[in-house]
Amino acid sequence: MPTIGRKTAIVLLIVSSLLVTICRQFLVNALDDIISSGPFSQAFIGFIILPTAGNCAELLTATIVAARGDFDLAIGVSVGSSIQMSLFVTPFVVLAGWAMNKEMTMYFGLFEIVALFATTFLVNSLILSSKTNALEGSILCACYFIMGVGAYLFPT
Repeated sequence: MPTIGRKTAIVLLIVSSLLVTICRQFLVNALDDIISSGPFSQAFIGFIILPTAGNCAELLTATIVAARGDFDLAIGVSVGSSIQMSLFVTPFVVLAGWAMNKEMTMYFGLFEIVALFATTFLVNSLILSSKTNALEGSILCACYFIMGVGAYLFPT
């Protein structure tokens, strides 16, 4: 398999980042119409669709790395992304909204609090054991599925 140069990789990374940004902007502009006319609630789009679309590259990277057997890197990519979102992006967006005189808070409803607490507790307990198996992976997938169904059915 031929390798590409460092400058080519940087250019490809920049171009792909710009294309993802443009596609993400189209998605965000269509959200109000999707919520008002479609069957999906704001909670479902916020918990399932946007994170999947926004973290598609990280999901693919973690899957490829895990398939190669480097589970430490796969967990680092997955958990690192979640930590980045919770400790940097969410507070930064609230502060940016405050600077632009937009009303934004870090208020989460009951469903969001329970879902985030339960998933954080589950992932933490699975990571602390430092060994994993297919049952634990299926538990995480089931948790994601249950959270998705709950976000779909939860009244707005």
